[in-house]
Amino acid sequence: MEETTMVYSSLTLVFLFLGLKLLIQSKSRHENMPPSPLSLPIIGHLHLLTNPPLHRPFHELSKKLGPVFSLRLGSRLAVVVSSLSAVEECFTKNDIVLANRPNLLLSKHLAYNHTTVISAPYGDYWRNLRRICTIEIFSSNRLNKFSDIRKDEVQRLLLKLSGDSGEDFSKVELKSMFVDLTLNNLMRMMAGKRYCGEDVAESSEAKEFRELVAEVVENSGAGNPADYLPILNWAGNYETKLEGLFTRLDGFLQGLIDERRSTNEGNMMIDHLLSLQESEPDNYTDQAIKGLILVLLLAGADTSAVTLEWAMSNLLNHPEVLKKAKAEIDAQVSEKRLMDESDIGKLPYLQNIMKETLRLYPAAPLLVPHRTSDDCSIGGYHVPGNTIVLINAWAIQRDPELWDDPTSFKPERFGNGGKEDGHKFLAFGMGRRACPGATMAHRMVNLALGSLIQCFEWKKVDGKEIDMTEGKGVTMPKFEPLEAMCKARPIIFTEQLLCVGKLYGA
Repeated sequence: MEETTMVYSSLTLVFLFLGLKLLIQSKSRHENMPPSPLSLPIIGHLHLLTNPPLHRPFHELSKKLGPVFSLRLGSRLAVVVSSLSAVEECFTKNDIVLANRPNLLLSKHLAYNHTTVISAPYGDYWRNLRRICTIEIFSSNRLNKFSDIRKDEVQRLLLKLSGDSGEDFSKVELKSMFVDLTLNNLMRMMAGKRYCGEDVAESSEAKEFRELVAEVVENSGAGNPADYLPILNWAGNYETKLEGLFTRLDGFLQGLIDERRSTNEGNMMIDHLLSLQESEPDNYTDQAIKGLILVLLLAGADTSAVTLEWAMSNLLNHPEVLKKAKAEIDAQVSEKRLMDESDIGKLPYLQNIMKETLRLYPAAPLLVPHRTSDDCSIGGYHVPGNTIVLINAWAIQRDPELWDDPTSFKPERFGNGGKEDGHKFLAFGMGRRACPGATMAHRMVNLALGSLIQCFEWKKVDGKEIDMTEGKGVTMPKFEPLEAMCKARPIIFTEQLLCVGKLYGA
């Protein structure tokens, strides 16, 4: 009996010792954590995610807590970084540690179980996807092959606007036109198809495509509470909705691949990837190709359309900038031919307008979330492994310590060709996981914006200032879709565009 008592007493002391040791180690690990606001029981700071756009409340918190602070999102820890020095530390000293993505329900169900170039964990598989993007999709040679498609889609937009405006100023709604422009451009590059616009014959396939894109964009982002508190997923049926959406999306993408495979010829992006599949079947599986198509649509279409809308809104509110841009284009391109992608390099002020738009209104204000693979230090604070790290690019690009008159729209601040202050510019991310499609976005958006400036006179509706309020969405859309008054300039009636109009029956 005494021996049994001794055994139990000894075991109790051992467990107490181990428990005390773990408590001390846990406390030590959590010392010097980034400051955090008061949290609620169980949900922590999840209530903050119900107040989009998130970059603004996060910015207000950084004013109180400092440029690096932490949030407890249900069962997960997140750290928000709002200073350039801390961001540079993240993507120099900690670049590999931060080269992973959070495992969210969206990337599990829609991104082929975290296997797309955006969602895949850092490692050999991701490096291969990145290589494919860099060499086979976004290389200068590959982009040049599709320059005629980008040019054609922009000219279709010009024809549509010229028909709407006539010889006098007419009101036009631009948001939907920009969405059609970018979606058609990407789908033609990939599969040789146009799905959007009044000139597109209505079909079940086109309707399904638009519905799928809208649903995926609606469900995108890192702000869904079900990712952090599973009980909310069960209550709201969020995961079941994603599974149903994936079934439809995967079927649509597989249909595109099967159709291109059956033709056994062509110069579209899918054709090129399928030809590589023959020699490298393990690297170019159907799933990998579908993931690349999905990323191009999500990361390329909505972001470019939103950026064009913000850029035009800024120009309408700053007619002196619009006048200067028009003078540059008329002088460097001519008033007798339409501008082309090859002209962009001669138009530094146009490029500055786009950079200033992305500075003030980045399409991904919190960038794409990162996740630490190990413990690290950010801004002098201890950050545990498996922590979500959010970069508030919106706040950094408006930081008065980095930018003179930071909230004003001043394209001149970027100097000649947009090279000054480039290290403070985060719109396309930094480090290993920076956006590989920046060059394609640069070409498409600058060509479209320059063509709109060259071919039309623009003014505000009833002289009222354009509302620059931000709406809800992962790509920071405008709250009010942009409407403007436009009138065709004489260049719209050049033989070049008239020939295009005859080709499309305009």
